[in-house]
Amino acid sequence: MRQIFLVGLGGCIGSIARYKLSGFVLHHTLDWRFPLGTFVVNIVGCVVAGLVAGLVERQEWFSPDARIFLLSGLLGGFTTFSAFGVDTVFLLRRGELGLSLAYVASSVLFGCAALWLVMSSVPHRPSP
Repeated sequence: MRQIFLVGLGGCIGSIARYKLSGFVLHHTLDWRFPLGTFVVNIVGCVVAGLVAGLVERQEWFSPDARIFLLSGLLGGFTTFSAFGVDTVFLLRRGELGLSLAYVASSVLFGCAALWLVMSSVPHRPSP
């Protein structure tokens, strides 16, 4: 139960941070066509995930509860793109180039295709 609470608390904080950061960036780039707010959130999330994962792996920092709070909760609420990045880098570091490329390509292609198909299947609201 404690782990669920830690993930929920971290997720709450991460979601608020994502909302505030992407809103701040959007406010300063209103005339841009590139979705810079989401891009910045994804890159910041990857930087933080790299730092946390590196500290866990190389310095043995953070208790298991802190790891759950930071990685699954805070970063999971902030952006799951950071988890995608960590998974991809771990595959590359294990020498799994083909598998990492398949993971990246299939995640992007199938994710976007699923979103497009489901979004397209939602019926239009009837006209009054």
